[in-house]
Amino acid sequence: MRASLIQIDVKPDEPVESRRSRAADLVREQSGADLVVLPELWTVGAFAFEEFAAHAEPLDGPTSAAMSDAARDAGVWLHAGSVVERGEGGALYNTALLFAPSGALHRTYRKIHRFGFDRGEVKVMTAGKEIVTARLEGPDVTLGLATCYDLRFPEQFRLLTDAGAEIIVLPAGWPARRRAHWSLLVRARAVETQTYVLACGTAGTHAGVEQAGYSVVLDPWGEVVAEAGAGEQVLTADFDPARVAETREQFPVLRDRVLGLPTPPPRA
Repeated sequence: MRASLIQIDVKPDEPVESRRSRAADLVREQSGADLVVLPELWTVGAFAFEEFAAHAEPLDGPTSAAMSDAARDAGVWLHAGSVVERGEGGALYNTALLFAPSGALHRTYRKIHRFGFDRGEVKVMTAGKEIVTARLEGPDVTLGLATCYDLRFPEQFRLLTDAGAEIIVLPAGWPARRRAHWSLLVRARAVETQTYVLACGTAGTHAGVEQAGYSVVLDPWGEVVAEAGAGEQVLTADFDPARVAETREQFPVLRDRVLGLPTPPPRA
């Protein structure tokens, strides 16, 4: 399987329409990949809280339309990062969009854990409530979906594993000043879930907050398959999803869980 992570630079002086068009072109250039991933809130910037409402859009809005066309043109599964979704009653959500190679919107995920400690995203956005996985035909793998700050909550990743995730995709807008946490936590999530983790961050600066970059692909042992640097770039990695089952058979740590086990279905 081949995945391409597009670590796009969110330039403060670049109009959203220009960045949307540029991102679509970058997706089209990845036509040989099975899966392409964009970062969190790359249209507006993950720390541009005051601009979220102005850039909010429905699930069939301009970003969705552009990404749908790009996925279809490239013939790839496209995790288009996330957008500021204007949902029911005007509520705002940090919503990830996954498109099929046909261009159809295959799955959405509303970010559960909002960042901000009583300000910023947590004040502006409404929290999602559902753990989301998606089966990809062609590669025949199950993705688990999480976004940025979710990374700090391992219980969500356990639930994604219980739901069958073999690859966890994490778009992010992670600040450079906490890059050490980024590197540590993505590796920990891969090790404890025995999944591939595809973590795609932004480059550049969002509302004065320098972004970490360093997008990374990790295998089920927590080893780095490929890693980006700090600037805008496309990180491409080839890997074998069958290693998930092999790793779990070789080192069956998940079988020894005692706490937090999924509730068995009731007897008929």
